[in-house]
Amino acid sequence: MLIHTGGKPYMCEVCKKSFRWNTMLNRHMLTHTGEKPYVCEECDKSFSQKTSLNNHMLIHTGYKPYICDVCKKTFRQKYSLNNHMLIHTGEKPYVCEVCKKAFTGKSHLSAHLVIHRGEKPYDCEVCKKSFSRKYQLNEHMLIHTGEKPYVCEVCKKSFRSKANLNRHMLIHTEEKLYVCEVYKKSFSCKDKLNRHMLIHTEEKPYVCEVCKKSFRQKCYLNKHMIIHTGEKPCVCEVCTKAFRRKNDLSNHMRIHTGEKPYVCKVCNKSFSFKS
Repeated sequence: MLIHTGGKPYMCEVCKKSFRWNTMLNRHMLTHTGEKPYVCEECDKSFSQKTSLNNHMLIHTGYKPYICDVCKKTFRQKYSLNNHMLIHTGEKPYVCEVCKKAFTGKSHLSAHLVIHRGEKPYDCEVCKKSFSRKYQLNEHMLIHTGEKPYVCEVCKKSFRSKANLNRHMLIHTEEKLYVCEVYKKSFSCKDKLNRHMLIHTEEKPYVCEVCKKSFRQKCYLNKHMIIHTGEKPCVCEVCTKAFRRKNDLSNHMRIHTGEKPYVCKVCNKSFSFKS
């Protein structure tokens, strides 16, 4: 009758949450005690509830009983399928109250809200740089480890992130999705199209605060700023001579390596520099 009456006579003394049955209260209490009596026999991971253990076991069995009727993708749990279906319906029920941006999943909204709070709870233990999302920290850590886990199956070039691999793959497929409307030149990624469009608009949004010279791209401004700062970040490991630009250092290294890539077509004499 409790189902019909809505009565929940069993209350947790810790958080005051109420339940219909005593068994449900007992399971809930494990949340507060930290007890995890249900242990996976495959990997020894433990859980406070049996249902959580059952869901976990699907990882080891590989069983994915929930199938999307649209694209046939399979999922281990029903809630994962329900979240996936929002991709096909276009529904975004979770809306940010600050900027009104909408998301398909509650977890995506939660991750987004960190941006507005300015919170960066994930710290790199190596360089102490902090990040608002865990995946950003994970990608950043690859800089320190040098690991590049995403490998192109065509040319075996490796990348730190899947997004960079996907952009690289457009080189092999020759797919160019972004087209300039002025003279129909196409580009493999949106960033390249945006940089190209500055040629037509003649816009130079990046301005040097010292001499007011403007540039189309931020990287050009960064290179220009070295003139004012006098900084020479590119240092030769052999003789410690420093240079403003990386290509200047590369040219200098030929003195030490003896490399002479420029060959005279008449007498076949070779030179270190083109000039």
